[in-house]
Formats: sequence, C-alpha cells, structure tokens
Amino acid sequence: MSDTPPDRLSVNPNSPHYDEAILARGVGVRFKGVEKTNVEEYCVSEGWVRLSAGKTLDRAGNPMTVKLKGTVEPYFQTDAAQG
Repeated sequence: MSDTPPDRLSVNPNSPHYDEAILARGVGVRFKGVEKTNVEEYCVSEGWVRLSAGKTLDRAGNPMTVKLKGTVEPYFQTDAAQG
C-alpha cells in the first residue's frame, strides 16, 4: 500500500470514492493548516473538503455538510507496516 493517501476519499459507503481498506488504516486531514476531525469527504486536486455541520441530518439520515475550498493535506495516521 502506498504512503500517500488518495486524491479523493469519502467516509460514506454509498460514495464511489469510499475505500474501506484506506479508512481502516486511518486518514487525517489538515485543511488550511488546521487539523479537522469532522471531514466527510475531501479532494486534494480540486482543493475542497466537506465537513459535517454539527449533528444535523438530512431527510435520508446522512449528516448535513458544508463544502469549503482551500488547501487540503491528507495523511495516514499509522504506518503501512502497522496498519
């Protein structure tokens, strides 16, 4: 497995950008230099993140999200050997 997280990743299993193996390894995201723990989806090449907006849910039961643009820096929280 690579030491670089994918360009785009989502935590929603219904998304085509969902990858359970990568999420199990643990991916952290820094957005504009600040650690974010409520990231639902990110895209490095397009420079945006989707953050959950509190505990609010939409009518399908998914978290309401806010899309913000800026510098996205994903990283693995554990090494490949440990994962």
